[in-house]
Amino acid sequence: MQEIGYHILRPIVKWAFILKYRPTVIGKENIPKKGAIILCGNHRHVADQFNPLIVTRRAVHYMAKKEYFESKQRWFFKMVGCIPVDRSIHDESAKVLAKEVLEHGGALGIFPEGTRNKTFGTPEEVELLPFKYGAVSLAKKTGALIVPFGTRGEYTGKKGNLITHIGKPIDISKMGLD
Repeated sequence: MQEIGYHILRPIVKWAFILKYRPTVIGKENIPKKGAIILCGNHRHVADQFNPLIVTRRAVHYMAKKEYFESKQRWFFKMVGCIPVDRSIHDESAKVLAKEVLEHGGALGIFPEGTRNKTFGTPEEVELLPFKYGAVSLAKKTGALIVPFGTRGEYTGKKGNLITHIGKPIDISKMGLD
């Protein structure tokens, strides 16, 4: 996978994101520096993927809806190594690309809800949408660790308002998940 574009844009995006939203990320030590991982988080805002990205130097290839690759910003999504997903089908080509990232010891980003959760309320009131099975299936097939993360708060730019917790990696390789 091409990662040059990711490493060129990452510092710019990182500092723009930090200056605009002033996020707090807890548990950055839980992101392994090497080996296949799948970052899995809740998804309420278009910028959710940046929260774990600002604390790791690893290139993370996020699964992204194919519509992003049909927009004026398609250059950005291609350059940072996102994987286009046609959500109207079981997109085999997206699965192949995701599996390739993991088989090469890379990092993949997935929002297991499959779309942005647009339910409103306090973080305690918002319910997660049903999870899709892609993250678990890919982890089982490739031996990748699942690194969960959850973001709460609003993207307002107030310090202490946007908080992401990164959990300890989960190894599902020995779990009976057939």
